[in-house]
This record gives sequence, C-alpha cells and structure tokens, in this order.
Amino acid sequence: MANTNIYREILRELADEGNEVALDRLADLANAVDLDELSELLDEGSMRAGFLLTRRAATTGDLRELQRISDAGYEEAGNELNRLL
Repeated sequence: MANTNIYREILRELADEGNEVALDRLADLANAVDLDELSELLDEGSMRAGFLLTRRAATTGDLRELQRISDAGYEEAGNELNRLL
C-alpha cells in the first residue's frame, strides 16, 4: 500500500508539472477506486478522466452526469448525452 501511495504522489507531481501521461495514469487509477478524484482530474483538464466518466455515465444512463462532464469540457459527453436523449 505504501508503494502505491508513493507512486500516486509521484504521478501527481508529474501531472502538476504538465505530464499528460501521468495525468492519464492518475485517471486510470482513480477510475478503479475513487470517482471523486476522477472528477477532480476532469476539472484539471484530463481528457482520459472525461472519457472514463462518460463511459460510466453512458452505461448507467446518467443524463445529468453526462451534462456535467460536457460542461467541464469533455465534448464527447455532450455527444453521448444527445444520443441518449
């Protein structure tokens, strides 16, 4: 568990420095355990987080979540929302 936390911390540092791959990896890790963190990553501009959140929301038919994701800047969520409407 300690190694995982250290890995996350390093990824966070790299993402904060603008490393897109690290940001994507953080999104993948958050997708498995922490939707709040995944939403925060979307707010930080992670398109991977937008993709993962959109996929979840589309699967469950959560129209409000799709709208929120779209409003946060992930265009595909708007496309998915329109498809479901």
